[in-house]
Amino acid sequence: MAYGRAVLLTCRMLNRTLLLRQHLLTRTAMDPLAMAQHLLGLQAQDSLPPYLSLAARLDTFDPAALSAALEGRTAVRVLLMRGTIHLVTPDDAHGLRGFVQPFLDKVSRSNALSRPAHVVDADAFQDAVLDLLAGGPVPVTVLGETLAARFPEAPAAALANRARETLPLVQVPPRGLWRQSGGVVYEHLSSWVGPGTPYDGSGVARRYLAAYGPALPADLTTWSGVTGARALLERVGHDLERHTDEDGKVLYDLAGLPLATGEEDAPVRLLGKYDNVWLSHAARDRVTPDPSKRRRWMGVNGGVGSTVFVDGELEGLWWVTDNGRVDVDLFRALTRAERSDLEGEVGRVETLLARP
Repeated sequence: MAYGRAVLLTCRMLNRTLLLRQHLLTRTAMDPLAMAQHLLGLQAQDSLPPYLSLAARLDTFDPAALSAALEGRTAVRVLLMRGTIHLVTPDDAHGLRGFVQPFLDKVSRSNALSRPAHVVDADAFQDAVLDLLAGGPVPVTVLGETLAARFPEAPAAALANRARETLPLVQVPPRGLWRQSGGVVYEHLSSWVGPGTPYDGSGVARRYLAAYGPALPADLTTWSGVTGARALLERVGHDLERHTDEDGKVLYDLAGLPLATGEEDAPVRLLGKYDNVWLSHAARDRVTPDPSKRRRWMGVNGGVGSTVFVDGELEGLWWVTDNGRVDVDLFRALTRAERSDLEGEVGRVETLLARP
């Protein structure tokens, strides 16, 4: 590893530095929720990816522990960055939701699903949602139908979607629990875990750099959806240092954080359909430089399979078969060493998937 200022960072160095900070070069001993905090949340559009994200990064990981955290309310699933569901700690749920709320408000007013609900007065709508949730968790269908009865000028689906964008609504268990299924049932975040406060944007920027840097302002915006990223990064202050990439662009980073040399080995890792390691930069090319491979992953409404990373890049997709085995579709031929590494990682994931 190297430390320094104004370093010229090659694509290879950026790739390995990202994997280093994401704990995808070498697994580590860390509490699962501490890892979730370091990563500023785990992508949780589907139930399985958060478990795979932790298993790929931690020396030992018991999925029942994360499941218990959701049941014990020390972890929650809530709409956050980019308007997607993340699994986070309660403090991060409050703090990050406050940070991204202006973005969510803008999305809610413009997207086709929620826009019809914005004929309803904002204060009246919020009061109605809070009144409905005052009695406890409410299934999403009931939420929409009840709001539609109150505001017949708007469709139920649009009203329910506006509710989750306007207010911090937690997806309560059994949704997201290990090896369990459950529909979307909402509770207000403060009712579920108690009150909290939004984070200062410069503090979020610091944490983003620690987990995803060095980065362009556009990278911070891509990760969060929040605009004004350059000003947020500049507010980090004297701890900020600037590097350049091969195109001459200025990348921001925190002083003293390690930079990879580019010579580090990047072992095979099996991740879920969604993982912020490859969704959190503007070009989305830190670990997926070949756009044709990204397109093989992308379906009409999101990923078509879980992801295989070889030598630090997206090189395949995988699925769970009916008998609990891992079925892999690779994008290129692997070396003998890579093949052996893949077999070991497949076995590790199959062992995880077999856990009760």
